[in-house]
Amino acid sequence: MLIVAEILFLVLLAILAIPVFTFCLQILVAVLPGYRNQKVEAQSASVALLIPAHNESAGISETLASIRKAATPNTRIVVIADNCTDNTAEIARDLGAEVIERAHDTLRGKGYALDFGIQYLRNNPPEVMIVFDADCLVYPDTINALVQAVVNGKRSVQALYLIQAKPNSPVKTKLAEFAYVVKSWTRPLGFHRLGMPMQLMGSGMAFPWEHVKSANLAKGYIVEDMKLGIDLAVQHVAPKFCPEAYVTSEFPMNDEGAASQRKRWEHGHIGMIVQEGLPLLFKGVRTGNVEMIAMALDLCVPPVALLFLLSGFFAIISAGLIFATGLYLPWAYGVIQFLLLALFVMISWFKHGRKILPFFELLTYAPVYALSKIQLYAKFFVNRQIEWVKSKRD
Repeated sequence: MLIVAEILFLVLLAILAIPVFTFCLQILVAVLPGYRNQKVEAQSASVALLIPAHNESAGISETLASIRKAATPNTRIVVIADNCTDNTAEIARDLGAEVIERAHDTLRGKGYALDFGIQYLRNNPPEVMIVFDADCLVYPDTINALVQAVVNGKRSVQALYLIQAKPNSPVKTKLAEFAYVVKSWTRPLGFHRLGMPMQLMGSGMAFPWEHVKSANLAKGYIVEDMKLGIDLAVQHVAPKFCPEAYVTSEFPMNDEGAASQRKRWEHGHIGMIVQEGLPLLFKGVRTGNVEMIAMALDLCVPPVALLFLLSGFFAIISAGLIFATGLYLPWAYGVIQFLLLALFVMISWFKHGRKILPFFELLTYAPVYALSKIQLYAKFFVNRQIEWVKSKRD
């Protein structure tokens, strides 16, 4: 029984090593010197912007204003007022956007709204379709950069999309911002430099019309962006990173809204690892498709807090086995793996997180933050979120 337990432990440790080493490789390549963004030039391709909006009257004006400043001469702005009970549609129309309205008692969520928008665009299809959330800010040159990347690469791309903490936010929100920076900037930059794909992030997504016109988004996924990226990878046109394009939004200060947002993202991500990530990895290995393997490996890296917890758990067991047996090998591998992960979290902080929170706060509060999320991860097994729910805003 002891031998069986030892073998099981080492097998589980080897499985955990896959996302840990993927994470470390992405960070390592991202911090290497010598990278420069591509020069962005004005684009002439026809563009349609889809903006799904559910009761966004409080902030959609600012979003549309930022989009208009970045829009190309051939850009259409289409707002999908989805199950709205406020005046989102009227505000968008007054600001010059095309507005289509959708209502359904049970089929709710961003995926259904985007599918509705795609059906609408079929009457007058663009060359490039871009998706922005209704509560984001789009920075100058972003649309030109996205269109340029789509036209040149002939595949979908994802902008640098950062969700930021508001001034005077608590430390836990700053840690959430840092974790999101690692997920949406540092790690994608590493794979981008290797020529590998990245996940779609929901806002700042751009597609060749031919690749998205038949996409089936009306499925009710709570992470419809991840699912769409996987579908594109299966079609051998996995999305790429476009760091020249820049989009931001803010974390809710409302505790209930922030908790709902985290639960939707993280339960959705874990579910995708099980349902889609592992099958995609096996298919990529079987077919020898390097991009598909890279996409699957990236998807199988869980939220950084969960990865930290799992690595810490195995490190504690490894340390106990070293103490009990007096042998460093093979038990030391669990401790080494945890230390390696911690090191590359620090490196990613140095690269992109120093302006978000001081090193002392990262060192002091990160373990507490990770431990506080155990309940969230436990709920995946007993109270998993499977339906899209809009997070309460401030």
